[in-house]
Amino acid sequence: MAASFVIRQATSADAETLARLRYEFRIMLDPPVESVDAFISRCTTWITGHLGAGGSWCCWIAEHSGTAIGMIWLSLLEKIPNPVGELEAYGYITNFYVQTDHRGSGVSRRLLAAAIEECDRRHVFSTILWPTPTSRPLYARHGFAAPRTIMERRADAKLHQLG
Repeated sequence: MAASFVIRQATSADAETLARLRYEFRIMLDPPVESVDAFISRCTTWITGHLGAGGSWCCWIAEHSGTAIGMIWLSLLEKIPNPVGELEAYGYITNFYVQTDHRGSGVSRRLLAAAIEECDRRHVFSTILWPTPTSRPLYARHGFAAPRTIMERRADAKLHQLG
């Protein structure tokens, strides 16, 4: 397939489209625990409130012939001011999804490049993400490596089930 796609920064006007892509992406991994309509409504509201100028969330959307085919999200977290030569922000890449029919066409590479360019523009010290086994080579080609200095604590899954 020719690289006939566009990558652009998403806006809150894209909220419902992004919510639908999120639903499509997540149900590939686990069965849903709420109806598609309830999720789209809830997620659209969240996106509208979090995406936009001055916010800590950014998103890029990939389109082919005017139809959304992929997305990548970046959240920025400020560090406390530091008196040493260390940048004062972290990046978190998440919700990186390209529809199956468009994988291998360069869409993933260009979406990831957009997020990395934003990290560089905002002087991000460290960018983290949770890769799948199949996405690890893509991330490695873009300079990602296994962390050496991070620890994690996970909450009990029973505490986070939707009621």
